[in-house]
Amino acid sequence: DLQPVEGAAERSAAGTAGDDPARGAEAADTTSQAFVTESAFAPEPVFVPESLPEPEPDPASVPEPEPEVSTQIFMPEPEAAGEEPKRGWWSRLTGGMKRTSTALTERVTGLFTKRKLDADTLEELEDALIQADFGIETATRISEAVGKGRYEKGISPDAVREILAAEVERALTPVAIPFRIDTSKKPFVILMIGVNGAGKTTTIGKLALKLKAEGHSLMLAAGDTFRAAAIEQLKVWGQRTQTPVIARAQGADAAGLAYDAYEAAKAQGTDVLLIDTAGRLQNKAGLMAELEKILRVIRKIDPQAPHAVLLVLDATVGQNALSQVELFSKAANVTGLVMTKLDGTARGGILVALAAKFGLPVHFIGVGEGVEDLEPFAARDFARAIAGLDAG
Repeated sequence: DLQPVEGAAERSAAGTAGDDPARGAEAADTTSQAFVTESAFAPEPVFVPESLPEPEPDPASVPEPEPEVSTQIFMPEPEAAGEEPKRGWWSRLTGGMKRTSTALTERVTGLFTKRKLDADTLEELEDALIQADFGIETATRISEAVGKGRYEKGISPDAVREILAAEVERALTPVAIPFRIDTSKKPFVILMIGVNGAGKTTTIGKLALKLKAEGHSLMLAAGDTFRAAAIEQLKVWGQRTQTPVIARAQGADAAGLAYDAYEAAKAQGTDVLLIDTAGRLQNKAGLMAELEKILRVIRKIDPQAPHAVLLVLDATVGQNALSQVELFSKAANVTGLVMTKLDGTARGGILVALAAKFGLPVHFIGVGEGVEDLEPFAARDFARAIAGLDAG
């Protein structure tokens, strides 16, 4: 313990003054702030400061902060308006479908240039369509349509492409259903599901832009709590679209977040609530069970919610998209499809195979990373683009 010692200052000052009076006076002036340590063996007083600095804490002894579990609403800050140059949708669609259309048209041109139509030719055409992921059923039907009444006769590559486009349009027209918001349900809850990398979060941002342009008020929920990057990405889209985002920290309960988001959207009178989810692998039962839990929690508030369950599919996965649709439909009662990344594959025919097998509505397709590269699905446009034809 540090204690002032009576008389220490006087003795010290006197001793110092004997040598030098000025130094003695100076020492006497500083004794009001001096303390000494009590020790019988200390020959001279030991002076220490009145207050010592706090020692630096040992990093190992500092407890880790508790994880943030509270739900937060992130409100976007206003941004300066600006417009990007836009290309027409047909130009973006044909550009995005170029890899698929080029692969097909090159095969068709090689097969039907200066060559009579026979069984071998039709079989090669069927193989080309299967390789483009049209599916066996659709490929067979298109080959039969090309060959009908034309055996041992010549047929131009352009005529084959016209038949191909007509058959694709016929297969896709029943599923080309526009996406609509039921304004009698407020908030209208849209649950976005799909595997990692399919583009759910980006699709949410693009869809938010479209819905806002239609005059709907929106709220986004960062339900992919497994990845911090997904939470931050959705906040960025919230800023870009000027939309509030409901979020928790990474690792938080996704079902609880969905519940909080619904309550917040309802309290604020929001028209549409878009809920992101983790990229659950369709063959992981535990993760599918977590998705089912989100549905149960939402339905405790509104038995009809979610009002739309959109499955986002990556066109580059090809035939694997069929199993994704099958298993996600069992877990979450998928109401519609969004096909992304058609610009990244030469096998864009998978959309035709999906339509033939499941008949689910196809609401949107994506052919690029730009905010304008997600558009409502139109069967005729898609069919002519995949066949390498003009808009007609």
